[in-house]
Amino acid sequence: MSYELITLLMFSSLMVMLLTGQRVFGAIGFVAAGAALLLWGDGASEMPFNASFQVLNWYPLLTLPLFIFMGYMMAESGIANDLYRMFHVWMGRVRGGLALGTIFLMVIISAMNGLSVAGMAIGASVALPELLRRGYDKVMVTGVIQAGSSLGILIPPSVVLVLYAMIARQPVLQLWLAGVLPGLIMAALFAIYIYIRCRRNPALGPALPEEELAEITWSEKFRLLRAGIIPFLIFGSMMGLFVTGITSLVESSAVGATGAILAAAVKRRLTVKVIDDTMRQTLAITCMFMFIILAALCFGSVYDGLGAKNAIKILLLDTWDLGPWEILIMMMMSFVVLGMFLDDTAMLVIVAPLYIPLVVSLGFNPIWFGVLYVITCQIAYITPPFGYNLFLMRAMAPPEITLVDIYRSIVPFVGIMILTIVIVMVFPQLTLWLPSYQFGR
Repeated sequence: MSYELITLLMFSSLMVMLLTGQRVFGAIGFVAAGAALLLWGDGASEMPFNASFQVLNWYPLLTLPLFIFMGYMMAESGIANDLYRMFHVWMGRVRGGLALGTIFLMVIISAMNGLSVAGMAIGASVALPELLRRGYDKVMVTGVIQAGSSLGILIPPSVVLVLYAMIARQPVLQLWLAGVLPGLIMAALFAIYIYIRCRRNPALGPALPEEELAEITWSEKFRLLRAGIIPFLIFGSMMGLFVTGITSLVESSAVGATGAILAAAVKRRLTVKVIDDTMRQTLAITCMFMFIILAALCFGSVYDGLGAKNAIKILLLDTWDLGPWEILIMMMMSFVVLGMFLDDTAMLVIVAPLYIPLVVSLGFNPIWFGVLYVITCQIAYITPPFGYNLFLMRAMAPPEITLVDIYRSIVPFVGIMILTIVIVMVFPQLTLWLPSYQFGR
């Protein structure tokens, strides 16, 4: 069977399985084992089975439960609420100040968790009711929370970048450092957009009334400022120890998880309920990611073993005679389309065996490409029909926010994300400068 037919068979079967509503890891693993048996015969199923045992040798995977635990502990213990209250008080005089504070909150939550789920839950349960009560435009703030929470998969410690590192065989630290500047640029573009819109139309984001601001004393302001420093201290100590080489990646994640526990204990919020909720959510998310990684290894081993990864290269380079940048643009467009129907992990499993070898052969940096991939995942998180954040917002939003409002809200933020992709493609050093500086010292 030709490479093209193998590729068509495996990926079309995978898409059909996913569209039937099967579990992602089950669909991927089934197609891998089925293709091995069909194309190699009896005993071939041992190949995907043996490939899955690579997980036992991936010591950095221990970071996943620890980072996820850290984020949920900070959220469940109410430390994130303190952060939002701090932004609420200090930015109340600015038009759209609470929406700007929400973006800053999402950046910090991203640096604590590495996922979009926690930021989305905090934004929808803590920030959204307060923004609506203050008279903010419901469409704008709905988009702010959805877009802001998506920063969790780009700003370190991004769990999605860890998965990309494992599948693409790239250093996790370099990918994290590569995501810092694009993540901050995107957050800054979000903030600029909100500020300009609220300046031109103050009704979208009114400032706090003067009488309410007068009631807030300076002692309360500084007390809230101290409360907001705790997450910065935890993140700074964790990343500082890692970047300077004092601790390994796994040890740094343990430092972060321990710091979150100590912060909750100091604030006297380390209750049995908080621990139970945090452990349950950590276990659920971690198991989901681990099963998907196992399935991805099975699928990749069969596809690579058949040599079918050459199919896309033959099609784009030999048959269509496209240039490197034309091929890259086609890849990014395919990410955006796939992201409308698949989640980020399923999309990574589908494109990694096809695109990453081609990216390297075209002379592009796989670290840079990983950041581009994650930004397209952010777009996938907030675009219908599959977007995770759309589902979460629909489930958690009050009745006055309709599905039409939710869909309308994401339009300008998708535009900003696409602009960020263009900026990163035109200026790749925005992504590569920080890793080069750190590893060149």
